[in-house]
Formats: sequence, structure tokens, C-alpha cells
Amino acid sequence: MQHQLTRRSYFRETRTLLYSYLICIPLLLLYEILILISQPETEYLVRISVDAWFKAIFSVLGLHALSITFLIAALVGIVILWRDRNRLKSVKKHYFFLMLVEALFYAVLLAVLITTLLQSILMATASTPLADLPKLQLFALSLGAGLYEELFFRVILVGALLWAFQKMTEKNWIAYGAAVIIAALCFSAVHYTGEFGDPFTMGSFLFRFLFGLALNLIYVIRGFGMAAWTHAIYDILVIMAI
Repeated sequence: MQHQLTRRSYFRETRTLLYSYLICIPLLLLYEILILISQPETEYLVRISVDAWFKAIFSVLGLHALSITFLIAALVGIVILWRDRNRLKSVKKHYFFLMLVEALFYAVLLAVLITTLLQSILMATASTPLADLPKLQLFALSLGAGLYEELFFRVILVGALLWAFQKMTEKNWIAYGAAVIIAALCFSAVHYTGEFGDPFTMGSFLFRFLFGLALNLIYVIRGFGMAAWTHAIYDILVIMAI
């Protein structure tokens, strides 16, 4: 009985904004540090597309992109920490380790299931021109993908779509279903844009769509932090296999 209560407490607590924020801080710091270290003599830094979008907007507004990024992260943190200030003393440090283990489990499971499914249907797997970049740079981009792509496609896009569809229908299952499917299609499509975009194939598109769909479900059920780390760990596993 005590074990069941502890397990329920873990899943309930770790899907909150407080845990999501705290476990994503290392993703932001490591990504920004490793991006600079891995490209020391480059004027134009290769970044995750979503991060590049945000920083381009900041630059157009005349703001120092990196400084405003950290400022926004700090302000969001202040709001979350103040809102949950009464719960800070009860934060369980070992939950963060368990969250990473859980994210690793999801990443491996998705890699096996989606790859197996595509191979059985299309005899295809996803590929990317990023394979030619140095491993340290790929590691940095993996962390950035987990943070920025999940922030945009899960928190912002799924959240906005869910809000819109809930205005159109009273059936939550329709609203959630439409939101996660459309967001997954957008997530897949964006990987074919930009200098390092994938060459379009049906196999890679379906791969990205299914991966995005799974991450949407993880986000809805387990929260932003779990989706971000699942994505990051999955990408790291991919570059380790290159």
C-alpha cells in the first residue's frame, strides 16, 4: 500500500511545472555552453531551428538574444518558484534521477517501436544531414532540440491548439486528439526546412510524425520536463549510434 502511494506521489509531483522547470534548467545551460564550446571560431552558430527563430525575433527587436533568453528563463523561474514556494521544501531530489531513468525508458521504447514499425511497413528509417557535424556539436543540438522544440511544439503549439479546439467542441477527446495530431504534423514538417533540413521521404516524415505524436502524449500525460528529456535522450542515443 505504501509503495502504491509513493508511486502515485512520484507521478503526480513530477508532472508539475515546478519539477519540469527545475529538471530543464540543466538542458538550457548545457545547450548554450556546449554550442559555444563546439563552435569556438564560428561567427554564425548552428542552432536548433526553433531556438534560431526565437533569437532572430529578439535580434530584430534590438535585444541581445542570449541575454534575453536567460532573462526570460529567470523570470519564468521566479514566477513558478514563487507560486510553488510552499512546496519547495518537499521537493524530492531523487525524483529527478527517476525522471531521467523514465525518460531514458521512453526514448529507447520509442526508438525500437517506431523504427520497427517503419521498417516493417516501408522498409525505411529516418536520416539526417546533421550526421556530418562534430559529435560535441551534435550533443549540444540534441539538448537544444529537447528543450526548444518541446517548448514550441508541445507547450506553445499543443497548448494553443488545445485551447482553440476546446472552444469549438465540448468533447475533450476530440480537442486533445486534434491538437496532438496537428502539432505532430507540424513537428514533422519543420524538419524539412532550413539549411540542415532533411530531404523529404515518406519514411522520414512518418518517423517524425510518430515521434512527435508520442512526445505530445508524453507531454499531455507526464508534463513538459519528461517530454523534453525524452526527446533529448533519444537524440543523444541516435548520435551515439552514428
